[in-house]
Amino acid sequence: MSPIRVRFAPSPTGELHIGGARTALFNWLFARKNNGAFVLRIDDTDTERSHEYYWKGILEAMRWLGLDWDEGPEKGGEYSPYFQSQRYELYINEVNRLLEAGKAYRCYCTVEELAREREKYRQKGQPFIYPGTCREKSGKNDHISPGEDMENTVIRFLSPDEGETVVDDLIRGEVSFANIHLDDFIILKSNGSPTYNFATVVDDWHMKISHVIRAEEHLSNTPRQQLICSALKYSMSDYAHVPMILAPDKSKLSKRHGATSVQEFKEKGYLPEAVINYLALLGWSPPGEEEILPLEEIKNHFSLDRVVKTAAIYDIKKITWINSHYFKEGDPDRLTELSLPFLQEKGFVSEDITTEQKQKVNAVINVMNDRVKTFEELADAVDYFFCDDFYYEETAIKKIFGKEGVYSILKTLINNLKALDNFTRENLEKTFQDSHKELDVSAGQLNKPVRLAVTGKTMGPDLIETILILGKEKTIQRLEQALEKIQSSSYS
Repeated sequence: MSPIRVRFAPSPTGELHIGGARTALFNWLFARKNNGAFVLRIDDTDTERSHEYYWKGILEAMRWLGLDWDEGPEKGGEYSPYFQSQRYELYINEVNRLLEAGKAYRCYCTVEELAREREKYRQKGQPFIYPGTCREKSGKNDHISPGEDMENTVIRFLSPDEGETVVDDLIRGEVSFANIHLDDFIILKSNGSPTYNFATVVDDWHMKISHVIRAEEHLSNTPRQQLICSALKYSMSDYAHVPMILAPDKSKLSKRHGATSVQEFKEKGYLPEAVINYLALLGWSPPGEEEILPLEEIKNHFSLDRVVKTAAIYDIKKITWINSHYFKEGDPDRLTELSLPFLQEKGFVSEDITTEQKQKVNAVINVMNDRVKTFEELADAVDYFFCDDFYYEETAIKKIFGKEGVYSILKTLINNLKALDNFTRENLEKTFQDSHKELDVSAGQLNKPVRLAVTGKTMGPDLIETILILGKEKTIQRLEQALEKIQSSSYS
């Protein structure tokens, strides 16, 4: 049995979409489960849209997800280069092999001529199939040279007119395509660059890719690629086409359905392990009913026979739920480090963070990790821990500060806190107990105005822990500010 070799071959024309990330994950899992090689190749033959910024972003997203590659950019390998734009000479050589064998030909049809033909078919309500107009105009010695001016011509593959091509897909079984519908498709464009269907076949063969695991939308490309394999006398890879990812309404997934790129999830403060966990569930069914699965466990369970055929439905609520689990169960020290960019962007902590600031962030993480779902939510919810210019919830001011006796409640607590020497949880709890007994009020009647005074909110994490993080001086200062607000509003 030949070694397992799979590849992820993104086009650097945008950020890494979750569909592409899911494809990368399935390839990575298959390689790791079978002790194979995971190859990263950049398919950048779309010269107008490909950009260095995007392929570097794809590599960064892959690293963030923890999907390391064995061969590819920044690592090299036996079958380098791993950028298609650097492999043009190989493609030209293989095009010439097809020309010599009479299995490809130069097409002289102009763009205008083809447009007129397409319009005729459109008016008839029929799909346009290139009729092979130039099949007899190109000779076997019509070679292409690297960098040659194609003079507005293209190279077409000579497809069979009869019979069918059968794709034996590892997920979908046998899928048949009538050859008459494949037409003589282009393999080399007029600018000298290869088309996707041609370049990917050549590279997969020369890089010894054993399994091509990719999205369902490529299934219609596979018969053309198999025909090219046969014409070049390549042995074929095994193909597996994973299901599409659709929006909740089963439409095509777009930005209006929430974050759709790995970079967006990172910027919104999701954890990479949560994104990986969710992506694995998009089209793959683990044994059992457990849905919270670390990457190592997913790898141990992964197999192509558990990949479903039906479309996967994208659900932003589910990935957020999964993220909340990892957030709650995560190591506080790691969460602290990961939260810093979000808190620094808000100006809550300095770029050159001090040890004291980091300890405070760690304490905040410990009281908030079961109340927020992402780092973005965390940064939006913890302003009162780091700055004094937070806002009171408007609807709560009159409702809570306007109640009879609140001024006296806060005044008594301030006095009791000032008398407190050792600011510990045990002493704070006793101070609160003594205060509501002294005032003859319930714990709720005491805690509600105190929470609003020190945080500006009516709900939040444990009040004693919140006050311990704020410290004695800051807590008293905010209680006194609340007294001033009550007096100025004539609530006292």
